[in-house]
Amino acid sequence: MLYDPGCRGRVELGGLPDEVQRRLEALPGEWLEFDPTSGAIVVRHIQPTSAPMLPTIAAELVRMLAETPSCLQASVPGGSLYVHTEEGGQLVRLHVEEGGTLHIEWAHPDYGRAATQPYTGSGETCIEPVVQRLNGAVSFSAVYADRAAQDIQKLADTYEGLYPEGDFEATAGKAGGTVQIELRDVNLDIELLVKRLQKLATPGTLAGSIEVGTFGELCPDGQIRILFEDGGTLVQHPLLWPDDN
Repeated sequence: MLYDPGCRGRVELGGLPDEVQRRLEALPGEWLEFDPTSGAIVVRHIQPTSAPMLPTIAAELVRMLAETPSCLQASVPGGSLYVHTEEGGQLVRLHVEEGGTLHIEWAHPDYGRAATQPYTGSGETCIEPVVQRLNGAVSFSAVYADRAAQDIQKLADTYEGLYPEGDFEATAGKAGGTVQIELRDVNLDIELLVKRLQKLATPGTLAGSIEVGTFGELCPDGQIRILFEDGGTLVQHPLLWPDDN
C-alpha cells in the first residue's frame, strides 16, 4: 500500500475501579477512546483530520493516563500507539511501559542489528512497486555476460513506474562472464528485479545488496534490504526502536 497517515495500537490500563472507568469513558477525544470491555485505550473507528495528528493523539493519551490514580499506575500493563504523521511521513511510537512510564520515539531504521531471513518473493514490503526506490550494487556470473547485462538493463529502462528510472547501470566484465550492476535511486519493482537476477545468474554467484525505500512519503516500517550472499537470497527488515531485537 502507499503511505497512509493514521494511528494503530492500544494501551492496556488493567483493572480499574468503576468510577475511574466512567471518567475515562466520558473524556472527549478525536482519536482515542477508552474501551471498558478490555480496559484499554484504543483508536476510534472514525478518525478526524481537523487537528495535527501527533500532538492531538499524544495529548489525548496523556490525559487518559492522568485519570489513572497514582496508586494504580504500577499495575498498568502498558502498550504502544503507532502514529504515521500526515506531514513528513514519520512513524512515531507512543510507548507506555509496564507501570505507566510514557516514551515518545521516532522510528530510525537500523539494519546493523537486524536479523536475516530467507527472501520469500512477495509481501516483504508494504511499499507499492510503482514508487519503490532502489539503491545498491550486485554482481553475478553468467554464461553469456554481455547478453545478461543487456537483458537486465532493458528491464530497468522499460519499467513503467511513477518516477524517472534513476541511474541503473549493468555492465559485463572484460575478463570473463561477470556482470556488475549499480543502482542509484532507481524506480523499479524489487520482486521483478530479483526474479530476473535469479534467472540470469549462474547458481550461487549472486553477491551484493539492494535497499528498498520509496519515492513517496517515507515509510520506515516498509523499508527492506535484500542480500545476496553464500549462494542465497535473504531479506532484512530494519529494527525501528531501541528495544527491538
